[in-house]
Amino acid sequence: MNLEILCTQVQWLTREVGRFIFEERLKFTSEDIIHKGKSDMVTYVDKTAETRIVNALRELLPGSGFIAEEGTAVDNGEKYRWVIDPLDGTTNYIHGISPFAVSIALMEDHEIVLGVIYEINLNEMFYAWKGSKAYLNGNEIQVSGAATTADALIATGFPYYDFSKLDNYLEAMNFFMRNSHGMRRLGSAAADMAYVAAGRFEGFYEHALHSWDVAAGIIIVKQAGGKVCDFNGGEKDLFGGEMIACNANYFDEFYGIVNKHLG
Repeated sequence: MNLEILCTQVQWLTREVGRFIFEERLKFTSEDIIHKGKSDMVTYVDKTAETRIVNALRELLPGSGFIAEEGTAVDNGEKYRWVIDPLDGTTNYIHGISPFAVSIALMEDHEIVLGVIYEINLNEMFYAWKGSKAYLNGNEIQVSGAATTADALIATGFPYYDFSKLDNYLEAMNFFMRNSHGMRRLGSAAADMAYVAAGRFEGFYEHALHSWDVAAGIIIVKQAGGKVCDFNGGEKDLFGGEMIACNANYFDEFYGIVNKHLG
């Protein structure tokens, strides 16, 4: 399998689906919104986009399985499995704000070997595959070189259904707000991780995540020279709902702070 060629094909697909998502943004109404939870919403756009992605990926890699947010298709222990978020940042999308993104990753057994994140509004395509550099619209990207909290801009995501660590979250935010360049909450974990890879953020942390939120970002951050782990420093199960993504220089300090408050 040529991962570079496959990654290019996935980018074409992602851009095509992104065009559909962009064009539909002013067409749906409140009646088209389905509430999976109080702050967890889905629209026909998410579902249609996922169906298009799944159908196209089946042609690109016959016999592969799927881990998809909207449940369009499933995996049955296949060697190759696609991990798909057709529209990461649905709440942003519904309210007409950025960012919102398409996120697609490919796993071979338990290893992520390809990742593509397309931030639609800015027309930014982030991607990497096993053994490659990380790229944004054809140009190589790297994580930042900042090494301390004092030089860092931090991204996080607020819990929207699991509030068990809310107090700890607020403690960590209090520290970062007082000691860093500031904090950002974009509303798309895929975009957060892509921005870490591109050196825009020094670190990102969030809990209550799903595999489709972070799979593509994991390989893009790693191939850009960054590090990822859970709140206790493990990499064995990065789909366990917790994520730290950071540049290599700042990783030890950043991990220590997040672990102290949330580990």
